[in-house]
Amino acid sequence: MGDKRAVDELSIEELERLLLLKKMEARAKQRERLAAEGRALPKGGLNYEALPTVEPRPKKLKRWQESFLLSLEIIALVALLAVVALSFINIHSLNREAAQILGGATPTPTPVIDVVILPGRPPQPSGDLPSPYKDKVKPAPPIAIPTPKPGAPTRIVIPAIGVDAPIVEGDGWEELKRGVGHHIGSANPGERGNMVLSGHNDIFGEVFRDLDKLDLGDEIIVYAGEVPYRYVVKAKKIVEPTDVSVMAPTTTPIVTLITCYPYRIDTHRLVIVGELSQ
Repeated sequence: MGDKRAVDELSIEELERLLLLKKMEARAKQRERLAAEGRALPKGGLNYEALPTVEPRPKKLKRWQESFLLSLEIIALVALLAVVALSFINIHSLNREAAQILGGATPTPTPVIDVVILPGRPPQPSGDLPSPYKDKVKPAPPIAIPTPKPGAPTRIVIPAIGVDAPIVEGDGWEELKRGVGHHIGSANPGERGNMVLSGHNDIFGEVFRDLDKLDLGDEIIVYAGEVPYRYVVKAKKIVEPTDVSVMAPTTTPIVTLITCYPYRIDTHRLVIVGELSQ
């Protein structure tokens, strides 16, 4: 016979027992519902033999895949290093061949007066002349090196980059073989105006090889005979070979140093400007 007492008349132990019975009844109903749907678990619990088994990935196969991927990475790295090394070798070889061709050629000297491009390398011939014209072309006669006039620059010293070289009159191809060239018509040391001096950076002694390392404030000493004139670097720039404005006369005493740039490529001109130090 069921207990007809009210809830507040039951003790704590009786309430707990009643709650447990309710839970058991709910579980039994849920099991019956699942059984009707064919989803109930067997009374003995899970049958592990009846469940499908998932085979773990063999360790050997995983290890082989990792080794294969590592090998691919190593091969790719070696190939990249080989490409970089080959590119470096090709560039070095091309530079060496270009230097041999340019150094061994005897091109037509660049005009000293009425300059249309800044001093540097003269235009190189595009190839051999056709055979019918070879006998008709005569080599240009050598240019006589002008004799320096009184007061003309004779020597340049740049302590910061270790330059100590003679200065010759003229800045054509033949003159620049002998040293730094003084552009004819430009100012002399100590005079008011623009003294233009040019030199090679990669052939015939590479007298201006390190000109790009000069900093503002570095000293340039130009001698006229035994008399030194000191200039201080005030400007440094890279220009096109056709920019002859850097050779224009000035109202103040300055020196303008010109060389090809960059090294072994020579598509532009590096220009250093120094002011006379009082």
